[in-house]
Amino acid sequence: MDATRVTRTLLQRWPLPAPDGSSKEDRGRVVVIGGSRGVPGAALLSGDAALRAGAGKLMTFTGAESASTLGVAMPESGMEAVALGDDGELGTLTAGQVDTVRKADAVLVGPGMATGVSPAPAQAARVAGAVVADAGSLHADALVPAAGRLVITPHVPEMADLMDLRPDDVSRRGADVAIEAARHFNAVVVLKGPTTWIATPDRTLWVHHVDAPGLGTSGSGDVLAGVLTGLLARGASLPQAALWGVAVHARAGRRLGRRAGRVGFLARELLPVIHRILASLD
Repeated sequence: MDATRVTRTLLQRWPLPAPDGSSKEDRGRVVVIGGSRGVPGAALLSGDAALRAGAGKLMTFTGAESASTLGVAMPESGMEAVALGDDGELGTLTAGQVDTVRKADAVLVGPGMATGVSPAPAQAARVAGAVVADAGSLHADALVPAAGRLVITPHVPEMADLMDLRPDDVSRRGADVAIEAARHFNAVVVLKGPTTWIATPDRTLWVHHVDAPGLGTSGSGDVLAGVLTGLLARGASLPQAALWGVAVHARAGRRLGRRAGRVGFLARELLPVIHRILASLD
């Protein structure tokens, strides 16, 4: 199937919603639900990225053991402590927390979480508006309730698990698998990698290539998911946020690669570059 390349020209012909108004409420509310006892910092990376992408307000739901520490590390975010289960994963959200999710403009679920263990992603998917599902939320219970309001961001092994395929099959048939997943889950699919396929349920397909091996590092996907969520909160459509998010993340990786070496930079070093990339493209 023919795919349209994601280029600077394409992005500039599809500009992001202008950040009108002076209030943070005008640029949207983001909720990030993520982290675990073993990976508490992933939610911080995603939340920071959402604000760098232009979202106005941020609330982070994370494990009770680390919520205060993350709140000090990221004073721009409100914090909601979620009780951890014996497995160290997020437990059930309270009624008040579910209501906060319902009022958000965009919700990210899954960074730093084990797949299919926590009940929180499924709870959020049932009530949230626009949803970005990453990492620990990439399973049917969390995706089906968000159908039609959903962007999913699997890498190749995650997509293989999600679609009951072998990773080699996904790598070999990336475009077709992305379209199949988009139709199956009624979602915009971002099948990420050096070649990223972006597909919609109506079989529209885009492709983005990047030579930035440094992006293959821990936390890089959390940053991408956060950028996507921030753009949704600003008012971008699901496919528009996907295209812009992929392009901004890739260009941030290329810029760091030129400055610091092709590999070895950290995911958190992408964060200060994001708003500059957006400004240069927008």
